[in-house]
Amino acid sequence: MEASERDELLATLGWWVEAGVDTLVEAAPRDWRTPPPRAATREIPASVSEPELVLRAGAASPPATVSATTIAELRHAVEIFEGCPLRTGNVSTVFADGNPEADLMLIGEAPGAQEDRMGLPFVGPAGQLLDRMLAAIGRNRTSAYITNVTFWRPPGNRTPTPAEVETTMPFVRRHIALVRPKVIIALGACAARALTGDVTGIMRLRGQWRPLAVEGTDCPLMPTLHPAFLLRQPDAKRLAWADLLAVKAKLDAD
Repeated sequence: MEASERDELLATLGWWVEAGVDTLVEAAPRDWRTPPPRAATREIPASVSEPELVLRAGAASPPATVSATTIAELRHAVEIFEGCPLRTGNVSTVFADGNPEADLMLIGEAPGAQEDRMGLPFVGPAGQLLDRMLAAIGRNRTSAYITNVTFWRPPGNRTPTPAEVETTMPFVRRHIALVRPKVIIALGACAARALTGDVTGIMRLRGQWRPLAVEGTDCPLMPTLHPAFLLRQPDAKRLAWADLLAVKAKLDAD
């Protein structure tokens, strides 16, 4: 594709997004609630290593565990995974952004339209606010690592269902185990519930340190308000600021 054609296509897609278009449909009717068909069973050579076997076989259904040994292996496992219906109709698998060697890991809910288009988490208005929140405690995307509990955009930017989150949590847990952060921030109710199992409202969860043990990794977790919520409720920024100060104090103490 020529550069001019690519620019014209991107401009057209941008106009559609601004106009409110969020799903491309096909000529024939389709039930978007139906999960994608299971991948055909493939014969795996006996010489394939265990991590690679998980990457191949894990695509058909939610794995109980994920044995990827590197971030690159984990990313590949997520990209070929077909057990979550959210991946249908999306442009990108939105895996992560930032520095996987950082001691601070932030986990949000799900990609939005701009994240799906760019293939990176938190790049829209909520992401711009998140960048300013990180800057306020002396951090940026070179000193923090950002991901979500789901890797594909839900239709209409709705909240992922518990069943959808359940299909991706084995990857999220393995992600945490590979990164081994000193502190995790759970951004919003969906991420906080997925990581802690506590269905208490985010206003009661936020600001309270929660222990999190994942595959031998013990990490304190701070639930806080999602940047998208803060855009709608600016008065709540003072609460998120208190949470960020607590995170900064713990990181500085270590």
